[in-house]
Amino acid sequence: REWGTVGDQFDNLEKHTQWGIEFVEKYTKFVKERSEIEINYAKQIRNLSKKYQPKKNSREEEESKYTFCRAFVTTLNELNDYAGQHEVIAENLTSQIITELMRYLQELKSERKSHFHDGRKAQQHIESSWKQLESSKRKFERDCKEADRAQQYFEKMDADINVTKADVEKARQQAQVRHQMASDSKGDYSSYLQKFNQEQNEHYYTIIPNIFQKLQDMEERRIERIGVCMKTFADVDRQVLPIVGKCLDGMTKGAESIDPKTDSQQVVESYKSGFEPPGDVEFEDYGQAMKRTASETSLSNTREAKEKPTGKSKGKLWPFIKNKNKGSGPEDFSHLPPEQRRKKLQGKIDEINKDIQKEMDQRDALTKMKDVYIKNPQMGDPASVDPRLTEIGQNIEKLQFEVQKFEPRALVLLLTLFSGRKTIYVFTVYLLCVCWPLSSPDGSYTEEQNSETQFDDEFDDEETLPTIGTCKALYPFEGHNEGTIALAEGELLYVIEEDKGDGWTRVRRNEDEEGYVPTSYVEVFLETNAKGAMTYI
Repeated sequence: REWGTVGDQFDNLEKHTQWGIEFVEKYTKFVKERSEIEINYAKQIRNLSKKYQPKKNSREEEESKYTFCRAFVTTLNELNDYAGQHEVIAENLTSQIITELMRYLQELKSERKSHFHDGRKAQQHIESSWKQLESSKRKFERDCKEADRAQQYFEKMDADINVTKADVEKARQQAQVRHQMASDSKGDYSSYLQKFNQEQNEHYYTIIPNIFQKLQDMEERRIERIGVCMKTFADVDRQVLPIVGKCLDGMTKGAESIDPKTDSQQVVESYKSGFEPPGDVEFEDYGQAMKRTASETSLSNTREAKEKPTGKSKGKLWPFIKNKNKGSGPEDFSHLPPEQRRKKLQGKIDEINKDIQKEMDQRDALTKMKDVYIKNPQMGDPASVDPRLTEIGQNIEKLQFEVQKFEPRALVLLLTLFSGRKTIYVFTVYLLCVCWPLSSPDGSYTEEQNSETQFDDEFDDEETLPTIGTCKALYPFEGHNEGTIALAEGELLYVIEEDKGDGWTRVRRNEDEEGYVPTSYVEVFLETNAKGAMTYI
């Protein structure tokens, strides 16, 4: 039904439409508070992700090697993206609902005010017309009474024989005037009545229904707009669900990437020392007159025995020597076992080489800038670049010196760890004596000097290693480097030492020809209960 059929309910409709506006304001406030909740939630989630992000330090580098640590970092990163989607929800609620409703409220209030202004104006007009009708009616009533009194007075004067003819004529004329005034008032009253009835009919059947219809249209648009906003309120959430799902999928994928076996193997890679386990403790015959010495293979090896070694024992107690260095240790990582030390030195070399490349890139850029200045002096002074170029050149020299300081050490450790051949040892001694002094101000080195000088005895006393299996060459290998051996595809060789984690396997072709080959180039078949060179932590 149309609002025009409610009759003269102007005041009630005014209250109803005002309540509708207040409802829009309440809903706008509700969405605004929801948006603030989303912003605060996203902020808290971002802070949580940031709080648990790994710190940029050496420990973080170590942790990144483990699958469960990388999975946790993936979860934190995905959580950060998840927080971003809640920020998107807040932004869309503001732009698509709050801003639109605020603008619409202004339009709604203005339109409502205009319609009720027209309604009040129509009411005032009909009330004014009614007052005019009432006034003409009262005037017609007064004039009729006055005419009756004048007519009675005339008749009374005309019947009185004592009244002069002049007075009777005057009374008659007065009665006629009053009758004429009553007749005129009657005409005015009839005219006003007809006009009022026409205006009243137009007011209740045309003007007010039209105004009520406009109010009805306005109210229906308001309700429709609220419905659209409520639908948008849900759609804003639904729009981010695919991305939220991807964030959750990323967390799940990160969790599924955790591999306990890989992490366990990483412990070996991180902490293996490269040392062989100690050999058997020799029998010391106290019944013979002999100079007793402490066995280097014993766990109770004393400091004096380390300083003045006697005998030729292959075993070393390096895995059991406690590190007395505090903090991060010496610059050359001499406090670490050989395998870990080699990795640290190589990492240090790679880091320095990156710094060298950065400096060289800056030098190239400045050189190009200087060439441009030389060709176009108006763009700048070429001499202004020289101080920076000099500084970069000095930095490069310092960094290159650092590389020269660390490279021989890494090479020495690589050779001594992965080869037992005497020719390699000779080259190692050369590096120790010639290259290593570059890193020490006094030309000396102290890192486990006593222990490493025992290599000479070991090589002199080296025995032929037993075979622990066989291998088949999958690909040809030229073996140009010292300590390696060439392979022909399909060739069968004996395995005498397993891969220690460096990617090389030690093999033998005959009694006089042995060396290292890439593990990935061969298929290894180990014998059951074989006792080979194993990797120890």
